[in-house]
Amino acid sequence: MSSDEILLDAEERMEKAVNYLRDELRGIRTGRASPALVDTLRVEYYGSPTPLRQLASISTPDPQQILIKPFDQGCIKDIEKAIQASGIGLTPNSDGKVIRLTIPAMSGEQRTKMTTRVKKLAEEAKIAIRNVRRDANKSFDSAEKAKEMTEDERDAGKEEVQKLTDKYEASAQQLADKKTAEIMEQ
Repeated sequence: MSSDEILLDAEERMEKAVNYLRDELRGIRTGRASPALVDTLRVEYYGSPTPLRQLASISTPDPQQILIKPFDQGCIKDIEKAIQASGIGLTPNSDGKVIRLTIPAMSGEQRTKMTTRVKKLAEEAKIAIRNVRRDANKSFDSAEKAKEMTEDERDAGKEEVQKLTDKYEASAQQLADKKTAEIMEQ
């Protein structure tokens, strides 16, 4: 593998780790209503798990409420069941046509739990990024041993991998810091 191929592969995999973190953080409650809290929920619909966003329109009419309007009124009970089973800590209120989720203010203890979860997710993303760095460095070492590149090319490649690692770790930390600030604001 050439130096460019190794770097491209490493960057792609690091980007995936950061995107995964971004998606996971979207689903963490901050005390403010956000459709992202529920749009990835899987609802058992006609025997197959279906994302909620494919079954209903999700909106936030005010900062403390999520409104779910199912396209098919027959799946309201299934959506309620999925929300209760999800563990997001919200109780669905249905009038037969729409489901309302009221977001209660979070206690200090809940905020601390959420920030701990954010830190854990960020650390997992950083570990994934470091694992990609390790794999890329191994690829450079084996390419140099196979005489596909010189020592200088290998060292330059490893330096580039380290720059990518620093960039994506900083990106993951920035996402976590932003989410923590959202959680802690009242």
